[in-house]
Amino acid sequence: MKAVLALEDGTVFPCKSFTGPGEVGGEVVFNTSMTGYQEIITDPSYNGQMVVMTYPLIGNYGVNPEDIESDRIQVSSLIVREYQDFPSNYRSRESLGDYLKSQNILGVHELDTRGLTLHLRENGSMRAFISTDCVNFNEIVEKAKALPSMSGSDLVKNVTTDRPYFWRNNKKEYLDSLDKGSLIWKDKEKYKIAAFDFGVKFNILRLLEAEGFEVLVVPAFTKPDEIKKIDPHGIFLSNGPGDPE
Repeated sequence: MKAVLALEDGTVFPCKSFTGPGEVGGEVVFNTSMTGYQEIITDPSYNGQMVVMTYPLIGNYGVNPEDIESDRIQVSSLIVREYQDFPSNYRSRESLGDYLKSQNILGVHELDTRGLTLHLRENGSMRAFISTDCVNFNEIVEKAKALPSMSGSDLVKNVTTDRPYFWRNNKKEYLDSLDKGSLIWKDKEKYKIAAFDFGVKFNILRLLEAEGFEVLVVPAFTKPDEIKKIDPHGIFLSNGPGDPE
């Protein structure tokens, strides 16, 4: 399906969608990794951005649930030179295209990613808009210009967890709150870590757990006093009237 990517400076790149019709905008950036496209598109640091992969062949090993870096796809669009729809890997569970479509993320290919990367390297990241309804290029450029700038945007609220959880056995164990009834450290011998989630990647939590830490992840807006009340031995400390005993 024909599509077009328009930058806010008026530069236009023809391409094709491999995920069906749609329109999307965002800040476009590039990534030079040769592998790891699944980790990239689920990385919270790319939230809302359109990522250009400079390595030309993407999708050849599919996707699997073990390699994600968050609970969802974070990019607004994936831009590649050549998409491979028939993955070959024993760990693959579905194609990259199906994974993107399952979360309504637009993927495009047959785009001059080398030219786009050079343009971004020379001029910096900029806003862009992709559309499969590419009758009027000027209109698409104007849509790119109308997008809000990412500079100064509060992106943390889009990626932080909404409630605390323990990271145990490579998965989340949610808590309702940081109160006496729900906060129970299971291993009294392990060192404890309270990680504020400003977009933490799952692999950071995997590595901390692998090193023997017991990891508690809390929302970014958690107040320091709430953390100070948590005793590493599993006791909720009281520091005033009305607090749990």
